Amino acid sequence: MALSRRLWRLLPPLRVWPLTGSWGSRGRCGAWGVRACEVIGNTRPSQRGLLFSALAYLGFETYQVISQAAVVHATAKVEEILEQADYLYESGETEKLYQLLIQYKESEDGELLWRLARASRDIAHLSKTSEEDKKVLVYEALEYAKRALEKKESSFAAHKWYAICISDVGDYEGIKVKIANAYVIKEHFEKAIELNPKDATSIHLMGIWCYTFAEMPWYQRRIAKVLFANPPSSTYEEALRYFHRAEEVDPNFYSKNLLLLGKTYLKLNNKKLAAFWLVKAKGYPAHTEEDKQIQTEAAHLLTGL
Repeated sequence: MALSRRLWRLLPPLRVWPLTGSWGSRGRCGAWGVRACEVIGNTRPSQRGLLFSALAYLGFETYQVISQAAVVHATAKVEEILEQADYLYESGETEKLYQLLIQYKESEDGELLWRLARASRDIAHLSKTSEEDKKVLVYEALEYAKRALEKKESSFAAHKWYAICISDVGDYEGIKVKIANAYVIKEHFEKAIELNPKDATSIHLMGIWCYTFAEMPWYQRRIAKVLFANPPSSTYEEALRYFHRAEEVDPNFYSKNLLLLGKTYLKLNNKKLAAFWLVKAKGYPAHTEEDKQIQTEAAHLLTGL
Protein backbone atom coordinates (compact mmCIF):
# COMPACT_ATOMS: atom_id res chain seq x y z
CA MET A 1 0.00 0.00 0.00
CA ALA A 2 2.78 2.46 0.93
CA LEU A 3 4.63 1.68 -2.30
CA SER A 4 1.57 2.32 -4.46
CA ARG A 5 0.92 5.65 -2.72
CA ARG A 6 4.50 6.76 -3.33
CA LEU A 7 4.13 5.86 -7.01
CA TRP A 8 1.01 7.99 -7.34
CA ARG A 9 2.72 11.01 -5.73
CA LEU A 10 5.70 10.77 -8.09
CA LEU A 11 3.67 10.44 -11.28
CA PRO A 12 2.52 13.55 -13.22
CA PRO A 13 -1.24 14.14 -13.61
CA LEU A 14 -2.81 12.05 -16.36
CA ARG A 15 -3.82 14.28 -19.25
CA VAL A 16 -5.79 13.66 -22.42
CA TRP A 17 -3.60 14.71 -25.32
CA PRO A 18 -5.11 15.67 -28.73
CA LEU A 19 -4.06 13.29 -31.49
CA THR A 20 -5.56 15.15 -34.48
CA GLY A 21 -5.80 18.69 -35.80
CA SER A 22 -3.25 21.52 -36.22
CA TRP A 23 -0.60 21.13 -33.55
CA GLY A 24 0.66 24.64 -34.22
CA SER A 25 -2.67 26.22 -33.32
CA ARG A 26 -3.06 27.75 -29.87
CA GLY A 27 -6.68 26.64 -29.93
CA ARG A 28 -5.42 23.04 -29.69
CA CYS A 29 -3.04 23.61 -26.80
CA GLY A 30 -5.41 22.17 -24.16
CA ALA A 31 -3.50 20.17 -21.57
CA TRP A 32 -0.17 20.69 -23.26
CA GLY A 33 0.15 24.34 -22.30
CA VAL A 34 1.16 27.34 -24.40
CA ARG A 35 4.89 26.67 -24.43
CA ALA A 36 4.48 23.19 -25.97
CA CYS A 37 2.35 24.62 -28.80
CA GLU A 38 4.91 27.32 -29.49
CA VAL A 39 7.73 24.81 -29.71
CA ILE A 40 5.81 22.54 -32.08
CA GLY A 41 4.59 25.45 -34.20
CA ASN A 42 8.13 26.78 -34.80
CA THR A 43 9.72 23.53 -35.99
CA ARG A 44 10.01 22.06 -39.45
CA PRO A 45 7.68 19.12 -40.37
CA SER A 46 10.37 16.46 -39.78
CA GLN A 47 11.28 17.99 -36.42
CA ARG A 48 7.63 18.27 -35.47
CA GLY A 49 7.15 14.58 -36.32
CA LEU A 50 10.18 13.57 -34.28
CA LEU A 51 9.13 15.70 -31.33
CA PHE A 52 5.58 14.37 -31.51
CA SER A 53 6.86 10.79 -31.59
CA ALA A 54 9.03 11.40 -28.54
CA LEU A 55 6.21 13.05 -26.62
CA ALA A 56 3.75 10.33 -27.63
CA TYR A 57 6.20 7.66 -26.46
CA LEU A 58 6.62 9.43 -23.13
CA GLY A 59 2.85 9.61 -22.84
CA PHE A 60 2.53 5.88 -23.50
CA GLU A 61 5.24 5.10 -20.94
CA THR A 62 3.46 7.28 -18.37
CA TYR A 63 0.16 5.55 -19.14
CA GLN A 64 1.77 2.13 -18.63
CA VAL A 65 3.28 3.14 -15.28
CA ILE A 66 -0.04 4.57 -14.11
CA SER A 67 -1.93 1.46 -15.24
CA GLN A 68 0.51 -0.82 -13.42
CA ALA A 69 0.31 1.34 -10.31
CA ALA A 70 -3.50 1.19 -10.47
CA VAL A 71 -3.42 -2.62 -10.64
CA VAL A 72 -1.03 -2.77 -7.68
CA HIS A 73 -3.24 -0.37 -5.74
CA ALA A 74 -6.42 -2.35 -6.52
CA THR A 75 -4.78 -5.67 -5.64
CA ALA A 76 -3.45 -4.27 -2.37
CA LYS A 77 -6.92 -2.97 -1.50
CA VAL A 78 -8.57 -6.35 -2.12
CA GLU A 79 -5.92 -8.12 -0.04
CA GLU A 80 -6.51 -5.64 2.77
CA ILE A 81 -10.26 -6.28 2.66
CA LEU A 82 -9.70 -10.05 2.71
CA GLU A 83 -7.41 -9.74 5.73
CA GLN A 84 -10.04 -7.70 7.58
CA ALA A 85 -12.74 -10.19 6.59
CA ASP A 86 -10.76 -13.20 7.81
CA TYR A 87 -9.99 -11.47 11.10
CA LEU A 88 -13.67 -10.67 11.67
CA TYR A 89 -14.69 -14.23 10.76
CA GLU A 90 -12.19 -15.76 13.18
CA SER A 91 -13.39 -13.33 15.85
CA GLY A 92 -17.02 -14.39 15.38
CA GLU A 93 -18.06 -10.87 14.33
CA THR A 94 -20.79 -12.07 11.98
CA GLU A 95 -22.66 -8.79 11.50
CA LYS A 96 -19.55 -6.62 11.18
CA LEU A 97 -18.17 -9.04 8.61
CA TYR A 98 -21.35 -8.84 6.55
CA GLN A 99 -21.41 -5.03 6.70
CA LEU A 100 -17.80 -4.94 5.52
CA LEU A 101 -18.26 -7.29 2.57
CA ILE A 102 -21.69 -6.20 1.35
CA GLN A 103 -20.09 -2.92 0.22
CA TYR A 104 -18.25 -4.95 -2.43
CA LYS A 105 -21.13 -7.06 -3.72
CA GLU A 106 -20.38 -5.91 -7.29
CA SER A 107 -16.78 -7.10 -7.03
CA GLU A 108 -15.31 -9.37 -9.69
CA ASP A 109 -12.90 -11.00 -7.22
CA GLY A 110 -13.74 -14.66 -6.56
CA GLU A 111 -12.04 -14.75 -3.16
CA LEU A 112 -14.07 -11.79 -1.96
CA LEU A 113 -17.33 -13.15 -3.40
CA TRP A 114 -17.21 -16.55 -1.68
CA ARG A 115 -16.55 -14.79 1.61
CA LEU A 116 -19.60 -12.61 1.00
CA ALA A 117 -21.64 -15.74 0.26
CA ARG A 118 -20.49 -17.20 3.58
CA ALA A 119 -21.23 -13.97 5.47
CA SER A 120 -24.71 -13.68 3.93
CA ARG A 121 -25.48 -17.26 4.89
CA ASP A 122 -24.22 -16.72 8.44
CA ILE A 123 -26.47 -13.68 8.85
CA ALA A 124 -29.39 -15.68 7.46
CA HIS A 125 -28.91 -18.32 10.16
CA LEU A 126 -28.82 -15.95 13.12
CA SER A 127 -31.74 -16.58 15.45
CA LYS A 128 -32.85 -12.93 15.29
CA THR A 129 -33.09 -12.95 11.49
CA SER A 130 -36.72 -13.12 10.36
CA GLU A 131 -37.86 -15.94 8.09
CA GLU A 132 -38.53 -13.47 5.29
CA ASP A 133 -35.04 -11.94 5.54
CA LYS A 134 -33.49 -15.37 5.87
CA LYS A 135 -34.94 -16.50 2.55
CA VAL A 136 -33.69 -13.36 0.78
CA LEU A 137 -30.21 -13.78 2.24
CA VAL A 138 -30.05 -17.46 1.34
CA TYR A 139 -30.78 -16.75 -2.31
CA GLU A 140 -28.36 -13.82 -2.34
CA ALA A 141 -25.66 -16.04 -0.84
CA LEU A 142 -26.17 -18.55 -3.65
CA GLU A 143 -25.79 -15.81 -6.26
CA TYR A 144 -22.53 -14.61 -4.70
CA ALA A 145 -21.20 -18.17 -4.50
CA LYS A 146 -22.14 -18.82 -8.12
CA ARG A 147 -20.29 -15.70 -9.25
CA ALA A 148 -17.29 -16.65 -7.12
CA LEU A 149 -17.12 -20.01 -8.85
CA GLU A 150 -17.41 -18.39 -12.29
CA LYS A 151 -14.57 -16.01 -11.47
CA LYS A 152 -12.28 -18.57 -9.85
CA GLU A 153 -13.09 -22.18 -10.61
CA SER A 154 -9.80 -23.32 -9.07
CA SER A 155 -10.90 -22.09 -5.62
CA PHE A 156 -11.78 -24.98 -3.30
CA ALA A 157 -13.67 -22.53 -1.06
CA ALA A 158 -15.82 -21.35 -3.95
CA HIS A 159 -16.84 -24.96 -4.67
CA LYS A 160 -17.51 -25.58 -1.00
CA TRP A 161 -19.71 -22.52 -0.45
CA TYR A 162 -21.54 -22.99 -3.72
CA ALA A 163 -22.52 -26.48 -2.55
CA ILE A 164 -23.56 -25.20 0.88
CA CYS A 165 -25.70 -22.44 -0.62
CA ILE A 166 -27.40 -24.82 -3.07
CA SER A 167 -28.30 -27.00 -0.10
CA ASP A 168 -29.83 -24.03 1.75
CA VAL A 169 -31.93 -23.00 -1.24
CA GLY A 170 -33.26 -26.54 -1.49
CA ASP A 171 -35.17 -25.96 1.74
CA TYR A 172 -37.43 -23.55 -0.17
CA GLU A 173 -37.87 -25.51 -3.39
CA GLY A 174 -39.40 -28.83 -2.39
CA ILE A 175 -38.25 -32.40 -1.97
CA LYS A 176 -37.78 -33.11 -5.70
CA VAL A 177 -35.38 -30.19 -6.21
CA LYS A 178 -33.62 -30.93 -2.94
CA ILE A 179 -32.90 -34.54 -3.93
CA ALA A 180 -31.84 -33.51 -7.45
CA ASN A 181 -29.49 -30.91 -5.99
CA ALA A 182 -27.87 -33.57 -3.81
CA TYR A 183 -25.86 -34.87 -6.75
CA VAL A 184 -24.53 -31.37 -7.52
CA ILE A 185 -23.75 -30.73 -3.86
CA LYS A 186 -21.75 -33.93 -3.54
CA GLU A 187 -19.86 -33.18 -6.75
CA HIS A 188 -18.73 -29.77 -5.48
CA PHE A 189 -17.78 -31.02 -2.02
CA GLU A 190 -15.67 -33.73 -3.64
CA LYS A 191 -14.07 -31.12 -5.92
CA ALA A 192 -13.28 -28.92 -2.92
CA ILE A 193 -11.57 -31.86 -1.18
CA GLU A 194 -9.66 -32.70 -4.35
CA LEU A 195 -8.41 -29.10 -4.64
CA ASN A 196 -7.51 -28.93 -0.95
CA PRO A 197 -7.29 -32.28 0.90
CA LYS A 198 -6.25 -30.42 4.06
CA ASP A 199 -9.46 -28.44 4.38
CA ALA A 200 -11.20 -30.08 7.31
CA THR A 201 -14.45 -28.21 6.68
CA SER A 202 -14.95 -29.66 3.19
CA ILE A 203 -14.35 -33.16 4.57
CA HIS A 204 -16.76 -32.48 7.43
CA LEU A 205 -19.42 -31.36 4.95
CA MET A 206 -19.07 -34.57 2.98
CA GLY A 207 -19.71 -36.31 6.30
CA ILE A 208 -22.89 -34.28 6.74
CA TRP A 209 -23.98 -35.23 3.23
CA CYS A 210 -23.54 -38.91 4.08
CA TYR A 211 -25.23 -38.52 7.48
CA THR A 212 -28.22 -36.74 5.89
CA PHE A 213 -28.89 -39.51 3.39
CA ALA A 214 -28.20 -42.23 5.94
CA GLU A 215 -31.01 -40.90 8.15
CA MET A 216 -33.40 -39.97 5.33
CA PRO A 217 -36.97 -40.78 6.42
CA TRP A 218 -38.65 -43.72 4.69
CA TYR A 219 -41.22 -41.55 2.89
CA GLN A 220 -38.45 -39.43 1.36
CA ARG A 221 -36.64 -42.58 0.26
CA ARG A 222 -39.82 -43.72 -1.46
CA ILE A 223 -40.19 -40.38 -3.23
CA ALA A 224 -36.54 -40.49 -4.26
CA LYS A 225 -36.96 -43.96 -5.78
CA VAL A 226 -39.99 -42.83 -7.73
CA LEU A 227 -38.27 -39.71 -9.06
CA PHE A 228 -34.79 -41.06 -9.71
CA ALA A 229 -33.49 -44.37 -10.99
CA ASN A 230 -30.48 -44.15 -8.65
CA PRO A 231 -31.36 -41.84 -5.75
CA PRO A 232 -28.52 -40.60 -3.52
CA SER A 233 -27.80 -42.81 -0.53
CA SER A 234 -25.17 -43.36 2.14
CA THR A 235 -24.52 -44.98 5.54
CA TYR A 236 -23.65 -43.85 9.04
CA GLU A 237 -20.35 -45.72 8.74
CA GLU A 238 -19.41 -43.64 5.72
CA ALA A 239 -20.37 -40.44 7.51
CA LEU A 240 -18.29 -41.47 10.50
CA ARG A 241 -15.21 -41.96 8.30
CA TYR A 242 -15.49 -38.42 6.99
CA PHE A 243 -16.00 -36.91 10.46
CA HIS A 244 -12.95 -38.75 11.80
CA ARG A 245 -10.90 -37.77 8.74
CA ALA A 246 -11.79 -34.12 9.30
CA GLU A 247 -10.69 -34.42 12.91
CA GLU A 248 -7.40 -35.98 11.84
CA VAL A 249 -6.72 -33.14 9.40
CA ASP A 250 -7.49 -30.43 11.98
CA PRO A 251 -8.19 -31.68 15.52
CA ASN A 252 -10.92 -29.88 17.46
CA PHE A 253 -11.49 -27.44 14.58
CA TYR A 254 -15.29 -27.24 14.77
CA SER A 255 -17.83 -27.86 17.49
CA LYS A 256 -20.35 -29.35 15.04
CA ASN A 257 -17.90 -32.03 13.90
CA LEU A 258 -17.55 -33.12 17.53
CA LEU A 259 -21.34 -33.13 17.95
CA LEU A 260 -21.88 -35.19 14.80
CA LEU A 261 -19.28 -37.71 15.82
CA GLY A 262 -21.30 -38.18 19.00
CA LYS A 263 -24.62 -38.34 17.15
CA THR A 264 -23.30 -40.81 14.58
CA TYR A 265 -22.02 -43.13 17.29
CA LEU A 266 -25.47 -42.91 18.89
CA LYS A 267 -27.01 -44.01 15.58
CA LEU A 268 -24.58 -46.95 15.60
CA ASN A 269 -25.55 -47.77 19.23
CA ASN A 270 -22.06 -47.10 20.60
CA LYS A 271 -22.96 -45.09 23.70
CA LYS A 272 -19.45 -45.05 25.14
CA LEU A 273 -17.89 -43.33 22.14
CA ALA A 274 -21.01 -41.19 21.68
CA ALA A 275 -20.58 -39.85 25.22
CA PHE A 276 -16.87 -39.20 24.62
CA TRP A 277 -17.52 -36.91 21.64
CA LEU A 278 -20.62 -35.27 23.10
CA VAL A 279 -18.66 -34.26 26.21
CA LYS A 280 -16.06 -32.65 23.92
CA ALA A 281 -18.80 -30.81 22.02
CA LYS A 282 -20.38 -29.58 25.24
CA GLY A 283 -17.06 -28.26 26.50
CA TYR A 284 -16.09 -26.57 23.24
CA PRO A 285 -15.46 -22.79 23.72
CA ALA A 286 -18.49 -20.89 22.44
CA HIS A 287 -17.20 -18.28 19.99
CA THR A 288 -20.36 -18.07 17.89
CA GLU A 289 -24.10 -18.45 18.29
CA GLU A 290 -23.84 -21.84 16.56
CA ASP A 291 -21.31 -23.01 19.17
CA LYS A 292 -23.78 -22.12 21.93
CA GLN A 293 -26.56 -24.05 20.19
CA ILE A 294 -24.28 -27.07 19.83
CA GLN A 295 -23.33 -26.93 23.50
CA THR A 296 -27.04 -27.01 24.38
CA GLU A 297 -27.78 -29.93 22.04
CA ALA A 298 -24.79 -31.92 23.27
CA ALA A 299 -25.84 -31.40 26.90
CA HIS A 300 -29.38 -32.53 26.07
CA LEU A 301 -28.15 -35.70 24.34
CA LEU A 302 -25.87 -36.52 27.26
CA THR A 303 -28.76 -36.43 29.71
CA GLY A 304 -30.42 -39.20 27.69
CA LEU A 305 -27.44 -41.55 27.93
